[in-house]
Amino acid sequence: MNKKIKVLMSGGGTGGHIFPAIAIADEIKKRFPEAEFLFIGANGKMEMEKVPQAGYKIIGLNIAGFDRGNLLKNVGLPFKVVSSLTKARKAIKDFKPDFAVGTGGFASGPALFMASVLGVPIFVQEQNSLPGKTNMFLAKRAKAVFTAYPNMDQFFSGTKTFFLGNPIRNSIITNLIDGEIAKEKIGLDKHKLTIISVGGSLGSRTLNNAWKDHLDKFIEKDYQLIWQTGKTDYQNILSETETKQHRNVQILEFIKNMELAYSAADVIVSRAGAIAISELAVAKKPVLLVPFPFAAEDHQTKNALTLVEKNAARMVRDTEMKEKFWSTLIEICESENLRKEMSTNMEFFAKPDAAQEIVSEILTTLNIKS
Repeated sequence: MNKKIKVLMSGGGTGGHIFPAIAIADEIKKRFPEAEFLFIGANGKMEMEKVPQAGYKIIGLNIAGFDRGNLLKNVGLPFKVVSSLTKARKAIKDFKPDFAVGTGGFASGPALFMASVLGVPIFVQEQNSLPGKTNMFLAKRAKAVFTAYPNMDQFFSGTKTFFLGNPIRNSIITNLIDGEIAKEKIGLDKHKLTIISVGGSLGSRTLNNAWKDHLDKFIEKDYQLIWQTGKTDYQNILSETETKQHRNVQILEFIKNMELAYSAADVIVSRAGAIAISELAVAKKPVLLVPFPFAAEDHQTKNALTLVEKNAARMVRDTEMKEKFWSTLIEICESENLRKEMSTNMEFFAKPDAAQEIVSEILTTLNIKS
């Protein structure tokens, strides 16, 4: 293709939609340094900050989802949809993209729908094992759907689906190191079993409460713990656990070097967001998943169950934490054979080349030579 290619990207609301879109854009830019990009997001959502930080232009639509909790808030929704479609239409006609990629979220609905109406080829990337309604609607108009889980054709009948995984941070793919070296770098004993607990960027009160309840028992076991609390609970946990500070326990507000933490871990305790699971799969570590129960359509539980079915993970629901968290964790920690089996099974979900393969498939479909 001699002319400079132009790409429309849309996805947002959460990091799980934004970061795959940025990773796909980065891969296209690597192959076409002169390519132009336009992101369409939702005003007031985190993509309006994260996308410019990544070096891309973005415009915002005044769009929101249907609020099931407060029906009065939906009164203005039809007007928001119409104004978003109008704004998206103008932006797409002015920009004239060669193709569009949507990764889910409120804004990708009007953006990709309008792109398809205007004759722009569209592609959908779905991060979860239970697709969002926006992506299921758009898939009918898409050239292809890229999924992070196998056997997703049932949700996208009539559209080609490719199980290529979720694009993740490149540092997780390239910077994983030997576990014993990683433990020493973090200041831990390289011979002791080490658990990393991550509750997402904001932390998880469910996980924080579980660790507070079981910290004494944990210290008795002489295991090591890196406990990421998140910002909200960090100071309280530090003061509450002051008398229990122990050389085997590191309490952090946020883990900056995630690849080093993954490398050091023998067992990981985590929420079950799509991108977290894709990173855990690449790290190939045994994992105990505690899905966030209020995620849209309970998709975190669906994600976790897909791994549990392949014996690649164990799962404890929020409501079961008091009865099952400790016993399930200890089952994993005390069986080296189980940990090896879970790590091996996790490889099935590891797709470190997701961004490259998605972009290659788009270019092949459209017969664009890089």
